[in-house]
Amino acid sequence: MAKISLEHIRHAYGPTPKSEKDYALKEVHHEWNDGGAYALLGPSGCGKTTLLNIISGLLRPSEGRILFDGLDVTNLSTQRRNIAQVFQFPVIYDTMTVYDNLAFPLRNRHVPEAEVDSRVREILEMIDLTGWAKRTARGLTADQKQKISLGRGLVRNDVNAILFDEPLTVIDPHMKWVLRSQLKRLHKQFGFTMVYVTHDQTEALTFADKVVVMYEGEIVQIGTPVELFERPSHTFVGYFIGSPGMNLLPAKVAGNTVTVGDQTITLAAVPNVGAASKVELGIRPEFVRLGREGMPVNIVKVEDIGRQKIVRARFEGHSVAIVVPEDSEIPAEARVTFEPTKINMYADSWRIGTGG
Repeated sequence: MAKISLEHIRHAYGPTPKSEKDYALKEVHHEWNDGGAYALLGPSGCGKTTLLNIISGLLRPSEGRILFDGLDVTNLSTQRRNIAQVFQFPVIYDTMTVYDNLAFPLRNRHVPEAEVDSRVREILEMIDLTGWAKRTARGLTADQKQKISLGRGLVRNDVNAILFDEPLTVIDPHMKWVLRSQLKRLHKQFGFTMVYVTHDQTEALTFADKVVVMYEGEIVQIGTPVELFERPSHTFVGYFIGSPGMNLLPAKVAGNTVTVGDQTITLAAVPNVGAASKVELGIRPEFVRLGREGMPVNIVKVEDIGRQKIVRARFEGHSVAIVVPEDSEIPAEARVTFEPTKINMYADSWRIGTGG
């Protein structure tokens, strides 16, 4: 496995980028640990696949270097980087059997046949295709073919990294959960360096040790699921992570107090907003307390989703979401309080300290 160092990487698809907006991938300068499990998370067009293709060698960056364990591989091919990559849609050999599809990467590297058989059988069991081993791949369903692609990426144990580009798109929901769990187990067992691209926060948060959140061509936060949930570095992270996402309310700061509309909230410390043109208070729906005391809100609707309810309300003219237990009473004249230590303050979309 390899430690991956991204040194001042930038990429533009046009020949002569003149400004920051011409770059599909803005400057990335990070180091990812040997044996780490990372997810690149963000909406379509945010640059995550571009970054993955730069790591794999399918794309050469316009600027910067990429190193594996200190070795500059910027100009090396995917093969010379010793990378395994699994794409969004199945890439298999239709005329080969399922078994031979999985064995091919090993036989191509002259691995002894006994070891080939052991590895292939292990992967067949993991992807639940043991009973299909002798069938040709041509007649399989799309999700079965993608399982083969996934298995072929996992069958080698000598790669520097395994890269996944939204590999579960064509997999049915139950099997997605099964394969994610198995990938996590495989990572813990063998210590592969894994990079997993997805727009699905559930996939990212359940798979990765560290989630790399991307927005408009840049990395806005790298963190554990808990860090992304409780301390989003950017308002986009607050909005994108969580269901519903973070409540963001325009605010004014005076010392250690923040005002939203006519309501004043005391913070644990004085936030340094500097010369920010936009200041916002961020609070997760899970940390808004609904009851008969606190600041007044107007209930708009209540969504019962089983184990809990999502209360949609208006607070000082702004929409807020509140998560409450399924059996909670919704008061006729509802009021809310915010957990002080769970408040995040943002200046021009970036988090600033509040002592929480």
